Amino acid sequence: MSEIAIRVENLGKRYRIGARQNRSESLRDAVADLGAGMVGFFRRRGASEDETLWALRDVSFEVKRGEVMGIIGRNGAGKSTLLKILSRITKPTEGRAEIHGRVGSLLEVGTGFQLELTGRENIYLNGAILGMKKAEIDRKFDEIVAFSEVERFIDTPVKHYSSGMYVRLAFAVAAHLQPEILLIDEVLAVGDMGFQRKCIGKMEKVAGEGNTVLMVSHNMGTVKSLCSRALLLDAGRMRTFGPVERGIAEYLMASRDGQVSTAERIVREDEHVTGVRQIRVERIRLMNPVKNSFCVYWRQPIGVSLDVEVLEAIKDVAIGAAVRTLEGTHVLTVQHDDGAAHPLLSFEPGKYTIQFALQNDLRPGLYRLHVGADIAHIRVRNVFALDAVTLEVLDHDEQGGIASAYTPGLVNAQSTWRVTKR
Repeated sequence: MSEIAIRVENLGKRYRIGARQNRSESLRDAVADLGAGMVGFFRRRGASEDETLWALRDVSFEVKRGEVMGIIGRNGAGKSTLLKILSRITKPTEGRAEIHGRVGSLLEVGTGFQLELTGRENIYLNGAILGMKKAEIDRKFDEIVAFSEVERFIDTPVKHYSSGMYVRLAFAVAAHLQPEILLIDEVLAVGDMGFQRKCIGKMEKVAGEGNTVLMVSHNMGTVKSLCSRALLLDAGRMRTFGPVERGIAEYLMASRDGQVSTAERIVREDEHVTGVRQIRVERIRLMNPVKNSFCVYWRQPIGVSLDVEVLEAIKDVAIGAAVRTLEGTHVLTVQHDDGAAHPLLSFEPGKYTIQFALQNDLRPGLYRLHVGADIAHIRVRNVFALDAVTLEVLDHDEQGGIASAYTPGLVNAQSTWRVTKR
């Protein structure tokens, strides 16, 4: 059996914006199309020709059997189009996609089920479409129903299901009917947190049994926890394909404009979180970057420089910074007024540079660095708050020493040890 589950070569999908589809399957459809075409002709006389949109272009990658891969990118990047091609729902305009194995897919709420049939009937229908025998479906039936938590409604037509019930059953069917390749679009957002955790556990189990999972998600925490590699799409083209952390970092950086170099970023005014805006950040940069990027060596202090403009006189200002994981877990916070040695600041209108350094006890990996300021002693009075940059802590120090073997956690705690013989 081939080690490659999916091979995509120079895949492209083109659409004509405004073009009508050829759907004349009956006399009624033909008459309706003719009438609509005549109306469109008179409405669009003198208009330009239909535009061409490439939803995907020149996309190539391979996915190994048993791999969990994330597909990430902004809305309109081509993620869902790619899954529809791999699911054989739509044909590519150019290139090809080889699929080695039985595919189960959950692309969006509302697809894959016959609404007039009951939940029970849809389970058997989907199994038959996948080529399974009734005895095979019988063995999986109770497990599917228990996972979906819709036992009371299993003999109710699914047209009466809520969106949450529908996606529960749809995921249970897609994941339990022995697919060798599981394709999942951003549908888990419909379910509650408990169900999402169940789904993540099931996808891990499916992959652990040697099956392949491709998932589209805007939840970077889920992508990072499940996937080993990520495909980042941007306007239909492949921006990067490789380790999941690198893909997530590029996705987060690509969502920010004004980056002069990879070690500094110009800040737009609309990027500031709503608050009192007496101070505006113009630029943030790393003072001690590795290879002119937002990277620091393991255990190397993190030096940050902020160029700010003060728009009006202000007193009792506390400057702070926070480090969070890509999923949003708060790791640490530092603030200018911690201790008597760092009194609160006062500013007159003008331009200033604020610099600070953090002791770096972070484990190697990717983090988000946030900066902000507020007026002390006044509750919920932000002067500015900025989700600043993605920061990478490398797995080696400046001399080439490698970080200690991986252990769970986010920081390296300082400690002392003593061993004595009794």
